Amino acid sequence: MRILTTKWIVPLVLLGLLALVAVACNGEDATVAPTVAQPTQAPTEAPPAEPFRVGVMESLTGPGETYGNVALQAKQMAVDEINDAGGIDGRMLELIVEDSKCNAQDSITAYRKLTDVDEVKIILGTSCSGAMLGAAPLAEEDGVILFSGLATNPDIANAGDYIFRTSMSDAQLGVDTGNVLWADGIRTLATITEATDYAEGVRRTTVEQFQKLGGSLVGEERYASDVTDFRSQLTKLLNENPDGIHIAAQAEFSGGTIVKQIRELGYEGPLYSEVVPVGATALEVAGEAATGLKAITADLDPANDKAQQVLANFKARYDYVTLPWYLGSAYDDVYIAAECLKQTGDDQDADGFKDCMYDITWSGSIGVDYGFDEMGEVVGLSNVVVQVLPLAERTEDNQGYKVLGGAPTE
Repeated sequence: MRILTTKWIVPLVLLGLLALVAVACNGEDATVAPTVAQPTQAPTEAPPAEPFRVGVMESLTGPGETYGNVALQAKQMAVDEINDAGGIDGRMLELIVEDSKCNAQDSITAYRKLTDVDEVKIILGTSCSGAMLGAAPLAEEDGVILFSGLATNPDIANAGDYIFRTSMSDAQLGVDTGNVLWADGIRTLATITEATDYAEGVRRTTVEQFQKLGGSLVGEERYASDVTDFRSQLTKLLNENPDGIHIAAQAEFSGGTIVKQIRELGYEGPLYSEVVPVGATALEVAGEAATGLKAITADLDPANDKAQQVLANFKARYDYVTLPWYLGSAYDDVYIAAECLKQTGDDQDADGFKDCMYDITWSGSIGVDYGFDEMGEVVGLSNVVVQVLPLAERTEDNQGYKVLGGAPTE
């Protein structure tokens, strides 16, 4: 250890005293550098969770554009409600929308974009049966959920294990329609049908049930979706003098035009249809000619508070209501999907989503305690018979028709 001697200690003490004197002499001029407060680091916030991303395929253009856009609007309303309430366990729900245009080829294009580019594994849609049948084989092969609220062709039941729908099959609609025809005393029937998978499914199943009961088909005509003048075909049907005429239309414009033109040709007998010819656009086109038309369709229960609230919210948001059951079905599909996403916690887990769908029992705007069978078909719902009111009695509240009661089923 190095030891300081007296020789060094004295000078050091003197230096220290001089330093103290200098500070004292400076007095108030001497300042001490202020202590600078270091900024407090804000706690690190966790980045927002990635949203659940779900594809949507609806017919935003083409023959199904009226109800395709209604379905999309209902879906977006449901999504906004879910997100405004905090999302699904804190994660937002995001829709990626493509136009399937109510045909198979464009549906395949939309499907490829959603799965190859956006990499979604769950798709809500489509609006039309042809579009559904076009995309379903691809979805089944890829293990992608395809969940429709509107497509009704019976063949969809056999499309695969990943295919579901809240829309009731035309197989049931045909049985119900055939029963209504027979109960109304119709024994000879003529049909005019749009050449699409949906409309053909309605016609085929209706005629099968009608003939099973003993009725006779005396005339049938089909038309392409771009046809606007049906008088030549209708004249052929009227020449057969049928007891009643059944209309199966894909597009509201064609459905309304057929009703109008057949009355202009002098036919005063009973008319029957599925839901499309009683949509708001179809009734506007047909005018007074639609009065008395009977449609066999699903409809929202006036006693279902949820259904009435959904209609009121839709009206407040979009300032119109049409095809209420389609609207409600599309709305329910989003909430069902949200529940299955909550259970799986993963929008890429199509298998977990599928298992949830098979197990779920749901109460929503289109019914109470309904679910899906082993084919992905909705169970627990039923059709009703509606009849179009005179023009002066049609309002937004009654949708232009009155419900006569439940459809007779086997």
